[in-house]
Amino acid sequence: MKQITFLGACALACALLLPQSSEACSDLIVGKKASADGSVMISYSADSHTLYGDLVHYPAKAWGKGLMLEVHEWDTGKPLGFIPQASVTYNVIGNMNEHQVAITESTWGGRKELSDPKGIMDYGSLIYIALQRSKSAREAIRTMTDLVRDYGYYSSGESFTIADKNEVWILEMIGKGPKKKGAVWVAIRIPDNAISAHANQARIHKIPFGDKENCMYEKDVVKLAREYGWYTGKSDKDFDFQKAYNPYEFSGLRACEARVWSFFRTFDKGMDKYTKHIQGDINEEPMPLYIVPDRKVTLDDVRRGMRNHYEGTPLSMTNDPGAGAYKVPYRWRPMTFKVDGKEYVNERAIATQQTGFVLIAQMRNWLPDEIGGILWFGVDDANTAVLTPMYSAITSVPECYRRGNGDMTHFSWTSAFWIHNWVANMAYHRYEPMMQDIRPVQTALESSYDALVKATDEYALELMKNDPAKVKDYLTGVCSKVANETTARWKQLGEYLIVKYMDGNVKKEKDGQFETNGYGQIVMPNFPGYSQEYYESIARSGEAEHLVVPKEEKK
Repeated sequence: MKQITFLGACALACALLLPQSSEACSDLIVGKKASADGSVMISYSADSHTLYGDLVHYPAKAWGKGLMLEVHEWDTGKPLGFIPQASVTYNVIGNMNEHQVAITESTWGGRKELSDPKGIMDYGSLIYIALQRSKSAREAIRTMTDLVRDYGYYSSGESFTIADKNEVWILEMIGKGPKKKGAVWVAIRIPDNAISAHANQARIHKIPFGDKENCMYEKDVVKLAREYGWYTGKSDKDFDFQKAYNPYEFSGLRACEARVWSFFRTFDKGMDKYTKHIQGDINEEPMPLYIVPDRKVTLDDVRRGMRNHYEGTPLSMTNDPGAGAYKVPYRWRPMTFKVDGKEYVNERAIATQQTGFVLIAQMRNWLPDEIGGILWFGVDDANTAVLTPMYSAITSVPECYRRGNGDMTHFSWTSAFWIHNWVANMAYHRYEPMMQDIRPVQTALESSYDALVKATDEYALELMKNDPAKVKDYLTGVCSKVANETTARWKQLGEYLIVKYMDGNVKKEKDGQFETNGYGQIVMPNFPGYSQEYYESIARSGEAEHLVVPKEEKK
């Protein structure tokens, strides 16, 4: 290999694999026969306190022979090593490629003994390299597992959702330790009529070794557990992947499995039998890997699932004292605290404040790949994000989602990430009233995009027949317009909120405008104070006697 080729490959690799971070994420999964329209859907909340929400793009490219790709750890940017570059790579927008293959993840850590500091392939690089090289979910699984076999696995335990337009799989993987290259792993296909989820806890239990059509696994998956003494059973058929490599602890149930439960119980009321388990009882029966929902799941169902704060359950975050006067379903980190020698937990819901970006990858097998794959993409907290349609065939990223348009330490008024954080952070401190203004705007925008996609599909199909070369440019233009206009509308919403709720008051409105007295001055605003429930909590706290207004004595 010539040095000039080597250096060129290094430079390009560094540009493509800039540092990101994704910790403590949530994935929701819907098979094609479980969805209302026949599409496969998977969601992803990339939750990290250091992740800037942008939309990555890897253009399709023919590379030629003899080139090397330098792999950088996705979380830190640290260079890990080199692997041969593929001769051809596919167009990737975010977590989906032009062939309607999508990959997402959640990290569970697992056995620390199995980390490999010499491995080259970290979990983030596996995702985006596999997307550039795979035309199906099965091919992506083979690509990922071959890469860790040949070059070593650098990350800790991980669950991947790997989907295409026809099927969806969960792949769980952890390294073999510093003395063995590669990883132990198992992949299970989720039935078409089922839904599943994972959220930072290994979820695969028994492995159906004989089901070659719906199960793949590393040949050493049981042997390694035996070597470390994590499995001592006589028969491999009784082996439990989760018990061996990521045994339950309180945090893995309360902060992780509870999120899966909150999604499942929306479609199966029988899931309440697992309440004790997800609240932290490791001796209770675990939840299944997947369930058959009691109704067909819509795109809007998945959006609502991503915005879940345990509403209507014993874990509801608006019911405990931490919710405060405005029923806020958020808790600042750390997740536990101690008082008088007793430790308490803050709930960890699917929707959380530290999210970088969110998405729903929707794969539709009745349409050509250029049109069928949609990445419904948004930034920041799923609860206050607006999911905009990004077709996986587009050839450039809208300005508001573009890398370099702001970052974690530089605010930008044209960055969707910063505009959504601005609005969300206002709402976190006055949640209940502000959400009454935020939710209608969010719902109206997303409903309009549902209609827009139908019209866009129809027009794009006509272009495919008459002028196929223009399809990608057309879709790119539609996506750019939608994303940038959404960001502008959210900025307008933020301006409205800060004016309306300034200083704890609420300005009066009339005919869609803030009310004035006719002489250029606003009328006196409302002083809503707090709820009666909140006032009662203060009065009954036992620490409010100094606030009591004395009764005047009768003369």
